[in-house]
Amino acid sequence: MSIQFAFAQKDSSLQFLKSIPGNFSYFTVDNLDNIYLLNNNNQLKKVNINGDSTGIFNDVRRFGTLSTIDASNPLKLLLFYKDFSTIVVLDRSLNVLNTIDFRKQGIFNVNTFAASYDNNVWIFDEGESKLKKVDDNGAVLSETVDFRILLDSVPSPTQIIDRDEYVYLYDPEKGFYIFDHYGTFKNRIPFLHWNNVDVITKDLFGFNQSTLCKYQVGSLNLIEYTLPAVFDKSLQVKTGNNKVYVLKPEGLLIFSVK
Repeated sequence: MSIQFAFAQKDSSLQFLKSIPGNFSYFTVDNLDNIYLLNNNNQLKKVNINGDSTGIFNDVRRFGTLSTIDASNPLKLLLFYKDFSTIVVLDRSLNVLNTIDFRKQGIFNVNTFAASYDNNVWIFDEGESKLKKVDDNGAVLSETVDFRILLDSVPSPTQIIDRDEYVYLYDPEKGFYIFDHYGTFKNRIPFLHWNNVDVITKDLFGFNQSTLCKYQVGSLNLIEYTLPAVFDKSLQVKTGNNKVYVLKPEGLLIFSVK
C-alpha cells in the first residue's frame, strides 16, 4: 500500500508502512522495532515490524487491570498495575522474571513509572511528593526532597521518561519537569494538555487534538504539525524509531516519518 499523508509543516510527511489488524486496547514499542499489543481478551502479544508473533503473555489480569507498559529495555519488559502498586517484570520471551510490590515498602500511591538508565525503576510517590528510584525488590535506592518544599507548583505526573541523562515528568495540567539522574531539578517547560508525550534525544513530542507538537529543549522553537484525517478517533498515538504508530479500533497503523 503506497499512500502518503502530508503534514502542514514544510518538508515533513508520513509514509504508510503497514497495518496490523485486530481489536487492541493498548500498545507500546521498543527500540528494536518490536511491538507489544494488548487485545480485548487481555492477551499481550509481541510482534516484530512485519507483524509476526514472537511471544505471548496470557496472565495479564493476574494483578488486575494493566495500566501501562515500559518497553525501553527489550530484555526487561515492565507491566504496571496502578491499582495494586505492582510491576510485573517479563523477559524477552514474555516469561515472568519478577514482581515488584511497592506496598511492601510502604508506598501506596504510584500513578506512573519508568525504567531507569541503570536498569532500575523510577516512580513518583504521590503520598510523599517525591521522585524515587527503586530496585527489583522495590527498595528505595535514592529519592528527591519533597516537591512541596522544592517547587512552587507540585506536579502529579502521568508519564515519566528517562532519556540521555535526564528524567522528565509530565503533568498535562502543569507541563514538563526536568531532573538530572541525581534528582536535581533543572527546568520546567509549561506545555499543557499534550497526550502520549515522548522525548527523543532532547526533542519533546506530544499530541494535542489534531496536532503533533515538537520542541527542542533550550530553544524557543515550538513546531506544530497538523495531522491528517487518518489520525481522527485514534485510541492511542506514539512516536519512536522514526515512525508514528496510530491505534485505531480496527488495528494498528504504522507510518515512517520523512
